[in-house]
Amino acid sequence: MTKHFIDFDDYSFEDLQGIIDAAIALKKSHKSGEINESLKNKTLAMIFDKSSTRTRVSFEAGMTQLGGHSLFLSDRDIQIGRGEPITDSAIVISSMVDCVMMRVSSHDDIKTFATHASTPIINALSDQSHPCQILADLMTYQEHRESIKGKKVVWIGDGNNVCQTYMQAARRFDFELIVSTPEGYKPTQDFVDKYQSNTNYCSDPIQACKNADLVVTDVWASMGMESEQKARELSFKDFQVNEQMMSAANNDALFMHCLPAHRGEEVSANVIDGKQSVIWDEAENRLHAQKALLLFLMTD
Repeated sequence: MTKHFIDFDDYSFEDLQGIIDAAIALKKSHKSGEINESLKNKTLAMIFDKSSTRTRVSFEAGMTQLGGHSLFLSDRDIQIGRGEPITDSAIVISSMVDCVMMRVSSHDDIKTFATHASTPIINALSDQSHPCQILADLMTYQEHRESIKGKKVVWIGDGNNVCQTYMQAARRFDFELIVSTPEGYKPTQDFVDKYQSNTNYCSDPIQACKNADLVVTDVWASMGMESEQKARELSFKDFQVNEQMMSAANNDALFMHCLPAHRGEEVSANVIDGKQSVIWDEAENRLHAQKALLLFLMTD
C-alpha cells in the first residue's frame, strides 16, 4: 500500500517520532560531511500553486543531498486543475516519478490527487494543514529541550493551517496547546470539535503565555489574504508576541515562527531576534525533517 503524508492523523506517534529522530541523525551526518545517496535515481515532482522560499529550497536541496532529483512544477508549467482533471494528472505524473510533493491551496485537491496516485504524496501546505512545518518545529524543540510531551505550547494569532496542525500534533505528542486568537479567528469548527483533548482557548494572549514552554506565531494575513491586511491589523493589534508575552512564559521558553515574518506586526523585533528565538534552526530543520520524511515514504 502506498504511503502518503497528508496529515499528522495519518500516522502514529511512533512513526512521527521516528521521522524526527531520523531527521536529527541525518542533520548530524550531513554536518559531518557524510554522503548519503539513498535516493539515487529517484525523482520528486514538486507541484506549487503558491510561491515559497523554504518549501522549494528545502525539498530541492534535500533530494540533491540524498542523491536524487527534483522537478519544480508551477501552475504555469502543468495543466492540473485547468486543462486536465486532477485525477488524470495524478495518474500520469505519479507514473513517471517516485514521489509527489504538493503545496497547493486546496486540501481536498491533495486528497483527490493521493487517491489516484501510485506513488507517495506529501502535503507541503494546504489551506487546512502544514504538517511538514510542524515536523521541523517538533524536531527543533527536541534538539533544544528534549521531549515536548507534557509541555505547554501557546499559539498566538490566526487560527490558520499551521495552528490546526499544532492541534493535531498536540494530540499525537501529548502536549498542552493553548490557542489565543482574536474574536472570529479561531480554527475551523470541525478542528475545534475534533481536537478537544489537548487544546484549550484563551482570549487574553498574555494570560495564555503564562508558564509556556514554547510560544509560536505566524503572519496575521497569510498568502492570498492580502486584501484583509488592514482589517486584520486592527483585529490583531493586541496579539503581537512581544517581551511582555515572553516574560509571562517560562524563563527557558522558546519562540518559533514558520517565516516569513513581519517584525513590528505579529512579533516584535526584540523577540524574533532575541535569545529565546530559534527561528533559524527551525527554518534549516525543514531540510532535515523532510529528508527523513522522503526516506520514510520512499524506502523500505
